[in-house]
Amino acid sequence: MIEATAVLEEGQITPHCLGLWRNEHIEGLKRIVDHMHKYGTIAGIQLSHSGRLGSSIPLNQYRQGASCKSDYDKGGWPDRVYGPSAIPFSDQFWTPKELSLNQIKVIQHAFVDAAIRADKAGFDVIDIHAAYGYLLNQFLSPLSNRRTDQYGGSFKNRIRMLVETVCQVRKVWPTEKPLFVSISAIEGASGGWTFEETVSLSNILANEGVDLSEVSEGGNIADAVIPRDIEYRIKVVKCLKEQTPRLLIGAVGLLNDATQANGILEDQVADAIFCARQFLRNPSFVLSAAHDLGVDIKWPNQYECARVKQKYSFF
Repeated sequence: MIEATAVLEEGQITPHCLGLWRNEHIEGLKRIVDHMHKYGTIAGIQLSHSGRLGSSIPLNQYRQGASCKSDYDKGGWPDRVYGPSAIPFSDQFWTPKELSLNQIKVIQHAFVDAAIRADKAGFDVIDIHAAYGYLLNQFLSPLSNRRTDQYGGSFKNRIRMLVETVCQVRKVWPTEKPLFVSISAIEGASGGWTFEETVSLSNILANEGVDLSEVSEGGNIADAVIPRDIEYRIKVVKCLKEQTPRLLIGAVGLLNDATQANGILEDQVADAIFCARQFLRNPSFVLSAAHDLGVDIKWPNQYECARVKQKYSFF
């Protein structure tokens, strides 16, 4: 899964982020997808809009200053940072401008166009990013969305942006290709998005043709309190799966141990496991996971001599 791919230029998180807002982006991504398909790998892409987290500094500049803001001289776009309401994530980020109704429609159409481009590039799966405090997540929470029109206030109004976007994308995304949605199940802040709302939203998304929900927690409120406990996260995923029988549920976050991740699947706590940062820490995680689980898999030819010794190994 290629993560957090912006549907608009101003929807990037940082000036260094990937995008799919122009047809010219298709060719380069198609080369990647074709290479993945050559080896039998399913290719997925996550479509996203940063919202109020946009125009942030690249990761390699973190800890170099007190601010996460990318100004014009760093390639940023502070005048084009938007959100549901003019509420900043924190004083380290830009204060967004409130989106107009017309701008909301433009963003929804951008998700549709990006989905069409993803299909042309050959992707097998798309994931609509509505988690970790990015734009669609911002609309869900009453702490970041204080609008008084049809996109704010009640639960029905706050989920409208996401549900409408999903419906429009599902119409253009081939029916034989899965559609995922990433959701932060719990906000971790008083008065914010709740688990009960996640359950209700998830069942609505299932009705609209979503196949799987990738479930995480937090990310939308700077001082949120989320237990960094794998058992807590497993409990959240299990509870959601039990209450959304028509939707596949994917577990994500802190799943760095192959045996534990495999146990979650075998115990039917979740239908899929999503690992991201572990692959950044260890690009050969598949090889080490297979070894831990006792599964014999093909190693790259150049790496074969480094395979961990087994009973019948020649090395």
